[in-house]
Amino acid sequence: MLMKTDHTMTNATQDEGTPVSVKIRERIQAARKRFHSNDNIADYIRPGELDALLDEVSHKMQAVLDSMVIDTANDHNTEDTARRVAKMYLQEVFAGRYVQAPKITEFPNAEHLNELMIVGPITVRSACSHHFCPVIGRIWIGVLPNEHTSVIGLSKYARLAEWVMGRPQIQEEAVVQLADLIQERTQPDGLAIVMEASHYCMAWRGVKDMDSKMINSVMRGVFLKDSNLRREFLSLIPRGK
Repeated sequence: MLMKTDHTMTNATQDEGTPVSVKIRERIQAARKRFHSNDNIADYIRPGELDALLDEVSHKMQAVLDSMVIDTANDHNTEDTARRVAKMYLQEVFAGRYVQAPKITEFPNAEHLNELMIVGPITVRSACSHHFCPVIGRIWIGVLPNEHTSVIGLSKYARLAEWVMGRPQIQEEAVVQLADLIQERTQPDGLAIVMEASHYCMAWRGVKDMDSKMINSVMRGVFLKDSNLRREFLSLIPRGK
């Protein structure tokens, strides 16, 4: 009995000394799931662990500042920068990785609506996976419902977009992720998404081009099959204004 107790205490001690990021990573790997920068990992984070992760990231961010030879001990401007940056990443700009999807109330299509509906422009903010530089843009969502489509409020499209974009993203992949999510939630006959964004990895560094934008789209269902519907959707988007 004594040996069993000692063994249990040893395991508890080892677990207590394991960084929380390692615990989360091991759970994801045990489930054979991905944890790329634009994946949501909320299912593998236990209560209280986000606070511990904030402490861990703060500590490691301080090490980055130290390696950049910034005197945070005497520079009042950067004294708490490590903690601020950690909070920004975990609780704001990349929160879409660490929290569950927003709760969305869905209603039946009682009136059997079947006409094109467009939501937008929705302002979105993300960061590129390559340099963690801001990506800021607008999204338009076109939906062609059917009698079985779940109806959600207009603001809910913005909440879903914010959740998907709140991770390090590549624009082409982000739009596909958002389309998959809306398709799953609403089951429309057709879904179209267009995103136009400025990438600060081009404006702030690299070629330093302040004017370039990237535009891409995803078309699903009848938007792929019906060229007239596709043209109608694209003609109603006031891009460049």
